[in-house]
Amino acid sequence: MASYAEEPRPHSQSSSDAHSHSGSITASEDAYVSDVNSSDTYVSDSEQEEGVVKVKEYQQSNSTLSEDPEKNASKETIRIDQLTSEEYPLSDLDNNLVGWDSQDDPANPRNFSTARKWVLLGLVSAMTFLSPVCSSIFSPATPFINAEFGNTSQLLASLTISVYVLGFSVGILFLSPLSEIYGRYWVLNTGSVFFCGFTLACALAPSLGSLIGLRFLAGVAGSSCLTIGTGVIADVFVTAQRGLAVSILSLGILFGPICGPIFGGFIAQRIGWRWNMWVVFIGGCILTASLFAFSQETYHPVLLDRKTRRLRSELNRPELQNIMTYKKDTAELTVSQNLRTGITRPLMMLATSPIVFFCSLYLSFLFGLLFLLFTSLTPVFIKTYGWTPELTGLAYLGIGAGNAIGVTIVARTSDATVVRLTKKNNGVYQPEMRLPLCLYFGLLIPLAFFLHGWSAQYHVHWIVPIIALTPFGLGFMGIFGALQTYIIDCFPQYAASAIGGVTALRCLFGAVLPLAGPRMTEALGLGWRNTVLGFLAVAFIPIPVLLSRYGKTIRHKYPVKF
Repeated sequence: MASYAEEPRPHSQSSSDAHSHSGSITASEDAYVSDVNSSDTYVSDSEQEEGVVKVKEYQQSNSTLSEDPEKNASKETIRIDQLTSEEYPLSDLDNNLVGWDSQDDPANPRNFSTARKWVLLGLVSAMTFLSPVCSSIFSPATPFINAEFGNTSQLLASLTISVYVLGFSVGILFLSPLSEIYGRYWVLNTGSVFFCGFTLACALAPSLGSLIGLRFLAGVAGSSCLTIGTGVIADVFVTAQRGLAVSILSLGILFGPICGPIFGGFIAQRIGWRWNMWVVFIGGCILTASLFAFSQETYHPVLLDRKTRRLRSELNRPELQNIMTYKKDTAELTVSQNLRTGITRPLMMLATSPIVFFCSLYLSFLFGLLFLLFTSLTPVFIKTYGWTPELTGLAYLGIGAGNAIGVTIVARTSDATVVRLTKKNNGVYQPEMRLPLCLYFGLLIPLAFFLHGWSAQYHVHWIVPIIALTPFGLGFMGIFGALQTYIIDCFPQYAASAIGGVTALRCLFGAVLPLAGPRMTEALGLGWRNTVLGFLAVAFIPIPVLLSRYGKTIRHKYPVKF
């Protein structure tokens, strides 16, 4: 187990006792601390960028507090977000700096109402579900596509699926940093419009070549929601709420590819494969209209940029500067310099931050395994078990069940674990507190591949290889949720770029590894293919364990600065 020891902070016995009760922690933004000595906390920008949240305590007297700590603990209601509330940069017009008007400024996305926050997250999560649905909805439809276009190449058939994910990896590198220059709202919504347009074009594609090309462009446009979603979480939610928020966002990212084949098989066999794209197009139009109507800008520097420009005009003070982006004795960057810095930021973070690189490597391998399964389950269940394309989508239910269990576990434990470990660490939060369970989740990945490969190889009853993939879905969700939240906590201001680098690499793996799947199966057989991949999964298990132990040292040794 990693050590999180820091300098102890002064605290009263009553506060410590009151906060020791673990059964009454809630994530409600409107909850309050009653009948206890509460601790107000904040996080400075510099500390948060380094990924270290220092909790600073202000004691409050409470004459009604009983001397019996157990009695007090049973009465208290603790806000989970109160543990890591932040101090936000305020305006200092005397020094020409524009920030928030107050710590409770309603324009600050962290101060949005609970309903407003969850509506924003819900809309982004819905789009984050639909875009990955489009990635895999073709999996059971490939026999019909091959028949219509006269294709006999298994490689081209796999490419119709994986090229969409390749579009993800390209689009993310541009769209995520653009959201940190021009804001989340316009990048997300514009990307959604183009996603709908290219999906419509896929439904009308006249040839296999045009279908592959249009699928790539749809993937580029559809990537906007994947990293901007994590950026919205960093903008709106405080540290101790992000585990739950990431779990909800991950529902779309992980369940989308699972639901795609289930829907796609029935649609393709009943009314034709083109209707797979028509269904996605219709859903995309509804969600895009909702995003334009109900979403709003959340990126703090962009909001303060707008406020700075407004005050320059209203007060006739052209010297005013945005407090979040102003650098003393440094000339203001031009638009082209901003674009160049923003577009290269994801790759720079991937290349210069060991944390981003190793998290990316692990997630990329897992994502490659997931999409390898998407391209191989359909032929396995058709050839081995004699299923129709319509039924093959049901083979993905094992992964989906594992994802559902994983989401439940992560949502219930991630933030609660952070709260508990922070208290044990004298009120000092470390992002590495997100990682302890990754070891156990990681062990499930190779187990699933061993069981699935050999049960299908020896034609064991079809329910066995399906159930065998449940541990994979569970382990995937546990690792994905923990590492995504860990990266957001380490780099909150550049969360979209950091996750952009991670997502670009994992989408590249998701596009390439499935192309090797058919040849691996031919050369090794399904059992040995999965055994090799299972042992490779074992080799990745130490990554979160080592980050849990040495992550803080790595963050300080390799700081990310732009």
